[in-house]
Amino acid sequence: MSELSKQRSEDFLQISSQFKLGALVTESSHPVTANLSAVAKQDIAAALELLFQVDADVLKKFQEFAASGCAETIAATLVQTVKNGGRIFFTGCGSTGRLSILLDSVWRDFWKQQKNPDIENRSFSVMAGGDYALIKSVEGFEDFTDFGKKQMADLKVSTQDAVFAITEGGETSFVIGTAWKAVEVGAKVYFVYNNPDDILCEHVQRSREVIQDARIEKINLTTGPMAITGSTRMQATSIQLAVMLTILEIVARELLGQDAKNVATDFAAQFTELLATLRSKDFCAQLAKLVAFEEKTYRAGGKNNYYTNRFGIDVLTDTTERSPTYCTPPFRKFDDTTATESWSFLFMPDDWTDNAWANILKREPRCIGWSKLEVRTLVGELEMERVLEITNKIKVSELMRFKIGSNGIRYRAQSFGDSAVAVISNLENTSFHMGALKRAADFQSRTAKLTFVSKSAAGKSSSAIPDCLLVGVPLPQTSFLLDGVTRLAVKLVMNTLSTCTMVRLGRVMGNFMVWVVPSNLKLIDRATRYITKLTGLEYVAANALLFEIIEYIEPRMKGDQAYPPVVEMAVLRAKENLSNEGAEQRLQSAR
Repeated sequence: MSELSKQRSEDFLQISSQFKLGALVTESSHPVTANLSAVAKQDIAAALELLFQVDADVLKKFQEFAASGCAETIAATLVQTVKNGGRIFFTGCGSTGRLSILLDSVWRDFWKQQKNPDIENRSFSVMAGGDYALIKSVEGFEDFTDFGKKQMADLKVSTQDAVFAITEGGETSFVIGTAWKAVEVGAKVYFVYNNPDDILCEHVQRSREVIQDARIEKINLTTGPMAITGSTRMQATSIQLAVMLTILEIVARELLGQDAKNVATDFAAQFTELLATLRSKDFCAQLAKLVAFEEKTYRAGGKNNYYTNRFGIDVLTDTTERSPTYCTPPFRKFDDTTATESWSFLFMPDDWTDNAWANILKREPRCIGWSKLEVRTLVGELEMERVLEITNKIKVSELMRFKIGSNGIRYRAQSFGDSAVAVISNLENTSFHMGALKRAADFQSRTAKLTFVSKSAAGKSSSAIPDCLLVGVPLPQTSFLLDGVTRLAVKLVMNTLSTCTMVRLGRVMGNFMVWVVPSNLKLIDRATRYITKLTGLEYVAANALLFEIIEYIEPRMKGDQAYPPVVEMAVLRAKENLSNEGAEQRLQSAR
C-alpha cells in the first residue's frame, strides 16, 4: 500500500461519520430482488417482472401522497409565486440533478408551446456541477454545501422564489447547501427526500438540521429499499418525478384557468393502470427481447446508439446514469481518441450539436464558469488550483464536444455488430428515427424500435426495416397537459431495461451493484460497505484496500478509459491474496 493511498484512506476515515449511510433505507437490500442476478440468468422476463414489482412501492407511496391533499396545497403556493413574479427552482445532484433538469425542460417545453415566454422562463434547474454533469458527475461538487450555495447565488435566488431541494437519500451536502441559501434569502423552500425522518436525524447531522428547521417544508417520499441496493436512480427518483409532475400539472392548469381538482387522483389511477401493463407477462416478454438485444451487442464488443427527439432528456438521463452505477464507459467526446468508446450514445434530429443541447434542455446550456477569485473564496488557496482545473473541464465549450446532434453521427459510425434503438412516441414525426434505423441496417447493424403508444394504438407499431425488433409500451388514456404519466412510463421502462441488461452482464451480485464507481464520498462509503459484506473485512481494512485499488485504476478512470470494478477486485484480493494486477487478470479471464 502506497503512502498516498494510505493517507487518502486515513483522511476519509476522519470524516467518514458524515458519510456512513448504511443505516438508511435507500441503502438497504430489497427482499423482492435479493436473488435478482440468479433469476435474470435463467429467465429475463421473470427478472423484469421482479424489477417492476418493486415499482409497486412507488405507486403505494404516490397513492398516499395523492390522498393527503399536499399536491394541491403546494401547487397553490407555486401559483402565487409565479403570479407575484417569482421563479421555481429545482435543485439536485446525480440522478436528482438530472431529474431537476428534466422538470425544468418539461415546464419550459409546455409554456413554449403556449407561446408564453414569461412563465416559460420562471423555471430554473440547478445541478451539482452545472449542465455538464448531465453527462458525467463532476468531481467534488456533490460533497460540498458551499458549492450548492454558490450555484444558487449565481442565479440570484430571492425572497420571491420557491425552491425544491431534491435529494434521494436526504443527506446530499450540495442539495442541502441550495436549501440553506434559499432560506438565507427568504425564499419558500421545500426539501424533497426518500428516507424516514427518525433515521436521518439519528445518523446524519446535516439532514437533522434541515428536517428540524421550521422554515423548510418537508416532502418525505420514502418508498423503501431500491430494486438494486443503493441505486436511487430507480424508485427514489421515480416517486419524485411522479409527485413533482403532479404538482406542476396542477400549477399549469390553475395558471390557464382550467379545472385542477382531480389531478392527483387521476394520476394515481393512470399510474395503477400503467404499472399493471408493465408487470404483465406479455409486456415483460416483449421487453425481454430488447434486453437480450442490447446484451448481445455489448457482449460482442459492439456499441449502441439511441435515436430520440421528444424523450431526449429522459433517454439521456438513463444512459449517462449507467456509467457510475455499472462502471460502463461514459459518453465520449467526438475528438477524444484516447477515451474508451461509449457503450451507448444518444443522437437528436437537430443538424447541429448546439441546437441539439438546446432542444434537450429547452434553453441554452448553463455550465460553471467561476473566476479564480470566486474559487479561492469558496475553497481557499490550497485547493484553488485543483478546483479551477475541474471547472475548466466543465464549461459550455466542453459540453459541446459531446456531439449529440445529427452532425455527430459521422464520428460514431455504425458497423457490423453494433445496434441502434429508436425511442419514440406515436404522437411525433418519426422520419429522423426511421432514417437512422435504415442507415444502421444498411451497415448490417441490428435495429430496434421502442414506441410509447396509446392503448388504442397498441399492437399497430410497424417498421419497413427488415428484422427490426418492435416493442410497444401501451399507455393509459390521458389528458394531462404535461403528459406526466408518459414521462413516468419512459423512466420506468428505460431504468428497468438498462438495469436488467447490466444484471445479465454480471454487474450485479444478488441485488448489489458491485460495479459501482466510488466517485464521491457517499459512494466510497457504499463501496467500502460492500467490500465488508462480501469479504468479512472490518470497515477500516476494507476502506484501505479500496483506496489502494482506486490508486491503481485512477489514471484510467480520469482518462475515461475502461477499468476493472473496484469492489470485485477487492473481493478477489482479500479472498485469494492477489495483487492488483493478478486480480485484474483473473477478472478478465472470467469475462
